[in-house]
Amino acid sequence: MPLIVSAFASGLLFGLGLIVSQMVNPAKVLGFLDIFGSWDPSLAFVMGGAVAMSALGYLVAKRRSVPVLAPYLEIPTRRDLDPRLIGGAALFGIGWGLAGLCPGPALVGLTFGPWQVFAFVAAMIVGMAIFRLVPADWPQVTFRRELTRVDG
Repeated sequence: MPLIVSAFASGLLFGLGLIVSQMVNPAKVLGFLDIFGSWDPSLAFVMGGAVAMSALGYLVAKRRSVPVLAPYLEIPTRRDLDPRLIGGAALFGIGWGLAGLCPGPALVGLTFGPWQVFAFVAAMIVGMAIFRLVPADWPQVTFRRELTRVDG
């Protein structure tokens, strides 16, 4: 139960942060992305604050021997770039630039957003459904170096 309450509180805080920073407002986001027009740099401060808080959170988490609400700490270790990661990041950026929305703010925007938010979330759900149709053993091209694995 404490894990569920913690997840709910984290999601609520994240959603409130998106609302206060106006990241749920596509016009605000598009103003930030319009660097050659009437650029609005205010979201750069929001992102800077988010990166700083995330870095602080990782620092505190790495210093603890065991997490408060989990049996072990899961910090990603992969550092390689592959076509799927680069392609996904490019699609995300193109979609964010075209719509002024990304998944987090869009889900928060469902509570009060215009019809475009509902269309975005519907398209997002369709995209996730299509991804589930891709077989797990689908051939993947990667440009990873083989690393020596050391256990222990």
